Amino acid sequence: MPLPAFAVADIARAYTAAWNSGDPNAVASFYAEDGEIIINRGDPWTGRTRVADMAAGFYADVPDLSLTCDGIRVAGTHANFVWTFTGHDAGTKNALNISGWEEWDLAEDGKVQVSRGWFDADDYARQVAGG
Repeated sequence: MPLPAFAVADIARAYTAAWNSGDPNAVASFYAEDGEIIINRGDPWTGRTRVADMAAGFYADVPDLSLTCDGIRVAGTHANFVWTFTGHDAGTKNALNISGWEEWDLAEDGKVQVSRGWFDADDYARQVAGG
């Protein structure tokens, strides 16, 4: 059953707040128990524990990560969550400003079943290096 656009917008606001909390488990709580995220066609992070591991990795790399929701589009149980994050690389201390999106397949309870995340990895590496 399709989710109303206002409900998905509420999920997106709360998901953004979860990322900004710095708590990997808060991020993972938005996923179904067997939900997964795949970033740039990489290996899937399947299950809430692995999703929390993925988020913890981002926090380790960008300890001052700040996420904004730039837009949300909804079609039935599918949504695009468009985002930008800023912060500084933990190793180089260089400033980061990275944009991307997640394509969500949502379960009827509003949990993310599958997220396909996308960002420009080459631009990320360039910013980490200070270019």
